[in-house]
Amino acid sequence: MASRPKSTILDIAREAGVSKSTVSLVLQGSGLIRPETASKVRKAIEDVGYVYNRGAANLRKSHSNVIGMVINDLTNPFFAELAVGMERVFQSAGIVPFIANTAENPVRQEEVLKSLMEQGVAGLIVSPARGTTPGAFRRIEAAGLPVVFAMRRLPESRIPVIAPDNHRGAWLATAHLIGKGHRRLAFFGGSSDLVVYHERRGGFREACETLGIAAADTLVVEGETNRRGGIACLETALAMAEPPTAALCFNDAVAFGAMLALRKRGLEPGADFAVVGFDDVAEAEHYMPALTSVAVDSAGLGERAAHVMLKMIQSRTTRAEDHIGAVNLVVRDSCGPNRGAGSRRAGLGDAA
Repeated sequence: MASRPKSTILDIAREAGVSKSTVSLVLQGSGLIRPETASKVRKAIEDVGYVYNRGAANLRKSHSNVIGMVINDLTNPFFAELAVGMERVFQSAGIVPFIANTAENPVRQEEVLKSLMEQGVAGLIVSPARGTTPGAFRRIEAAGLPVVFAMRRLPESRIPVIAPDNHRGAWLATAHLIGKGHRRLAFFGGSSDLVVYHERRGGFREACETLGIAAADTLVVEGETNRRGGIACLETALAMAEPPTAALCFNDAVAFGAMLALRKRGLEPGADFAVVGFDDVAEAEHYMPALTSVAVDSAGLGERAAHVMLKMIQSRTTRAEDHIGAVNLVVRDSCGPNRGAGSRRAGLGDAA
């Protein structure tokens, strides 16, 4: 008995009454096809007995033109700006960027990474989720897939990192607050399981020590790295017997939250309590009052990460040099006048 010839994509297309390209997209799991059309194609696949070999399909390509961009929090404007910088470079190079938001969930991150590897991406740019373990990327490294970390590094990892000079940025911001006469300072937001937290907090502490602020007059309040975290940090600080008069925030989102919490108390950011952010997102310039922030060139860092990834793919390597981007402090209104030169100090006590 003669064996039945293998069915083809063309057979499926004829059976379903669609084009070959539509069938291909359904086989690849594309979300571009309408559900009813995809259902019709899947029924046709069953009817003609077609078996899709994903491995063979990937081998037919000389290389993938898809790069995964796995971001820890796309609701944070900074990471959205970072992703736009990456995407700009990839689009110009004819690369298809696939963006996934892990929402600071390492379990979701693992699922996304597994799926992207199964799809045969050419490389991955990842801003690791909070709580990511050092071993989370060992399988990917063992597979020889190029990976670049953006903004966040993992302890003891050899994966190249594109990040700003966090320590220097925090030092500059803290020195600015001390220069304006503040003698009780706080660091708001972030958590000890993030390397970037230690870098920024380290810059804060070093500036305080170097410029004569006693350890007893500094306060570190860990918290979420969003507006909600900023609100909670401010409430904690102002509940103290001798509250701080100024704060360096882990990022701009925390700073925006702290400023909202001040207003809820009838206090004015800048006039009653000085606030400095970190990242200098686009919103910082237009906030009320405009936020003083450490500028790190988010889009530029994204572009650099994309260029490094393209070079790694072209060179067929998983190694690259780390890049630590320059920072500068953009002074606006959220720090107000010099301490003692018009501060209302409402409800905050006098400067030490």
